[in-house]
Amino acid sequence: MTRADLLSLSADALAALANRGLVKRAAKELDAGAGPVLEVDGDTVAGRFADGVVATLPPGAGLERAGCTCGATGVCRHRVAVVLAYQREHEGAAEFAPWSPGDITDDRLRELLGERVLAAARRLRGSGVPVRLRRPTGADPVATAELPSCTVRFLVPGELGYTHTDAAAAARDQWAVLAVWAFREADERGLVDDVVRLDVGGPPAETGGPGLGPVPELVAALLRDGAATAGPVFEAALERARADLAAARLHWPALAVGELADQLRAYRGRSAHHDPARVADLVTELHARDRATGPRSQVLGAEEPAETPLRRVRLTSLGCRVRATAEDRTAEVFFADGGTVLVLRHRWPAGEDGRPMGHDLAARRVRGTSLADLAASNVVSESGSRSAGRLVRISGRASSTSITPLGGAWEALPDELVVHDYAAAGREWDELPPRVVRPRVAAELVRVVRIAAVGRIAYHPGAQRLDAVVLDASGATAAVSATHRAHCPAALDALARALPVATHVSGEVRRSRGGLVVDPIAVLTPDGLVVPDLATGTTAMAPGDAPAPDPLTSVVDGALSLCAEAAHRGLRHLPPPLLDRARGAADDLRRLGLTTAGDLVAAFADEPTPDTWHRAHLRLVVTAERR
Repeated sequence: MTRADLLSLSADALAALANRGLVKRAAKELDAGAGPVLEVDGDTVAGRFADGVVATLPPGAGLERAGCTCGATGVCRHRVAVVLAYQREHEGAAEFAPWSPGDITDDRLRELLGERVLAAARRLRGSGVPVRLRRPTGADPVATAELPSCTVRFLVPGELGYTHTDAAAAARDQWAVLAVWAFREADERGLVDDVVRLDVGGPPAETGGPGLGPVPELVAALLRDGAATAGPVFEAALERARADLAAARLHWPALAVGELADQLRAYRGRSAHHDPARVADLVTELHARDRATGPRSQVLGAEEPAETPLRRVRLTSLGCRVRATAEDRTAEVFFADGGTVLVLRHRWPAGEDGRPMGHDLAARRVRGTSLADLAASNVVSESGSRSAGRLVRISGRASSTSITPLGGAWEALPDELVVHDYAAAGREWDELPPRVVRPRVAAELVRVVRIAAVGRIAYHPGAQRLDAVVLDASGATAAVSATHRAHCPAALDALARALPVATHVSGEVRRSRGGLVVDPIAVLTPDGLVVPDLATGTTAMAPGDAPAPDPLTSVVDGALSLCAEAAHRGLRHLPPPLLDRARGAADDLRRLGLTTAGDLVAAFADEPTPDTWHRAHLRLVVTAERR
């Protein structure tokens, strides 16, 4: 009887269980005739090596629990070599047949992992965990569950011993159990698409109504009195509320409350980090999350661990974004981890090196390597952790992290991270819930856009913006649009040079005026990856005709600015001229066909209360997002 589990292990699956270096070494030894002599006893396969080492692979144990006399604590080259030798004797991989990890019973889980692990998984399930499932197909026979804190991959049909997760050993078994339950729940609900999103566990009823403790009243008080008058006592109340929310694992509102407190501190300290529009957005977000219906895990981030240690994580860089204030510079390096985008952040004081530019930061060291190399590489680390908000932290010894050239890694990215069909991507964006109640994760809409052809590229001097038209294989178009930022002076020039020969562009993708718009982070060309924010040098760009102004965008943005100003001043302290301007903005909105938004803004102008402000601002935020 052949071992279907051993035949099902691809080179990529073996690399996930061990590492690519061990797989290559074992394959070279077999090619040189130094492989093991196989011994089969029933379903147990053993390999005896010339130096006396014996590796034994019993059924159902996987590679990590298999035995080897070499004494290695993890998966060794001997175990990998036995798998490869067995596959060569039996002429390659097993034939694919559809299957689901949900078929693994709780009795089998209990037998392999123990009741304690199942109990821990039940606690994780708590109030519900959002999961994205990728079912196995002929093209990709690995079943995958993307959880908030890690990714679980079932490498062999029906065999839990070959499950791989990037979570550290202390937690990986309970996440594997949760992934099995996610597939089982999807099966029971008839969700059979290749990619499925669902919440696992949690209360059957949808969340709604007051659930954030004192936060709604704090937000109402802030609106009535104004952000400009909020002092240390109010900030302390926000901090207490944030701590309570974090303790209850309501991560999304906890993060919003924390950011609101930071904004108020920034205003009192006259910091450039303060932004009245951002304060207004946070106030509306907290109001919306308190009242929204929907899965608690998505609206509130319920029951997700704040941070999960990672055992071994393999990351593919998608480029780097540099952000600046008068006080600091922040570099955000974006990484693909399976079908998820993670963000590594590093901050430097602006006073260092006299307010460094983006190209100055390129040579700065982050975890032992330059920022420029990190932003265009593959990273393998055994000392990382991942937050519920998709921030990744790499710590520990530099020797536990390896940096290798990017090569063709973008070509191997999973389909859910790559936009091939612009029209289909637009429809997907249209189905998203409003931003104010979506999971509060970093780089939520960062994707890699495949480019079949590049159309017109134009620079608009007045707006200091570079716009380009790109096409997919079917001829549908999208816009790549980047605006000049003083701290990255060569970014637009680097973008203009790279786009004519680009095959892919990574960036934050959004909908605007009925089409897709990409705010570029990096551009892949035949010569390699170009990261505009870290670029040096300049080149002349021919000006193009400035695009016609969009009256709808101008009017909506103007109304949002009025609402932000009202929140900053305080609804009790609004001067009549501001309310007159709000009535004028309401008329402008109605004239452009945004009747409901206009009516809500007019209602706020007539009776400026927290309730009328919330209604008007929320409508405007959603309108701006969907325009």
